[in-house]
Amino acid sequence: MKKIRVLVANRPRLMRELVLATISDQPDIEIVGEIHDDARIVPVVEETHPDFLIVALERSGERPSVCDVILERYPGIRILALAPERNLSMFYWASLDIHSHRVEASEAGVLGALRSEAQVIGGRP
Repeated sequence: MKKIRVLVANRPRLMRELVLATISDQPDIEIVGEIHDDARIVPVVEETHPDFLIVALERSGERPSVCDVILERYPGIRILALAPERNLSMFYWASLDIHSHRVEASEAGVLGALRSEAQVIGGRP
């Protein structure tokens, strides 16, 4: 059985310890790290490649800014943000938007589609 890899970055310390106590004895969950300093979240995610990141939810209830950075770089990671003092939890993940455009069924249509995609990939307008 593949274990779910979790990185815990909650503050304050008591909350982090409660989260760790809750998940550490689960046979299908592996804790790959514990972060005490929010500034270390991105480097530790880069080192450990977790499936889930658990962070503190901002007091305002807005999405923590680290979510945008992590999900842009690592769209496969799921983030659980907790605010137990408000009995609030939020789950964040990235999703892929799929777009379509009709292409002429000809050599020119196929080549045009390939070349326009190459421009997007190469970063050119």
